[in-house]
Amino acid sequence: MALEYRQLSEQVADHIRQLIAEGKIKAGEWLRQERLAEIAGVSPTPCREAVKLLVAEGLLEHLPNRGVRVVQFSIQDIEDIYLIRSILEGRAAAEAARKITADEIEELRHILEQMLSLLAPEHITSYRKLNLRFHQKIASASQRPYLIRMLNHIWSISPSMLWAQFHHTASAPLPHRTRADPEEHQHILEALQRHNPQEAEEAMRDHIEASGRSLIEAITQTHHQTTPMPKL
Repeated sequence: MALEYRQLSEQVADHIRQLIAEGKIKAGEWLRQERLAEIAGVSPTPCREAVKLLVAEGLLEHLPNRGVRVVQFSIQDIEDIYLIRSILEGRAAAEAARKITADEIEELRHILEQMLSLLAPEHITSYRKLNLRFHQKIASASQRPYLIRMLNHIWSISPSMLWAQFHHTASAPLPHRTRADPEEHQHILEALQRHNPQEAEEAMRDHIEASGRSLIEAITQTHHQTTPMPKL
């Protein structure tokens, strides 16, 4: 019974993550466990366990005497997350370049081809899922279990959660990333094909750093556009 509840709570946690990633639950939004249980179609017990799991991950936060809400990331938080990602994923790419197989290269190429067919704004959710798979496959090819575990934790809140918590990026790509993103993925793949650790690490770090800058620029610009001018 305990195992069943654990599996069910993990499924509920996945469902909540997906709702946040799609922008259906917003950053800063308060979450009533009764409502979450109703949405997920489960009893309150696995829902409570799912909330505890997401609080531990850092996606939700519990405020005493107030309740639970979705974490709202600051610009500084985003800078830190993308810095950590660039270091860890850069290391994973370098290790993958040493060990990656021909079959794994072919799988990455297939994922990239699928991504190229989904560049239109209406396919953004599918594109982002494939993007995550691309990064996960590279990490897996590194054959570094602890590194993979750390990245899985970061990926549970990033990048989808960061993009989705801002309404202007939840359902549409950033225009200037539509072309750059596939090109950067191609550079990473080519470095892996050449089994060049330094080139793979640099390509991965450049890609993640560019993605982080784009997100911060979009947030900053939107904030300036929506902030009213002070009255004189």
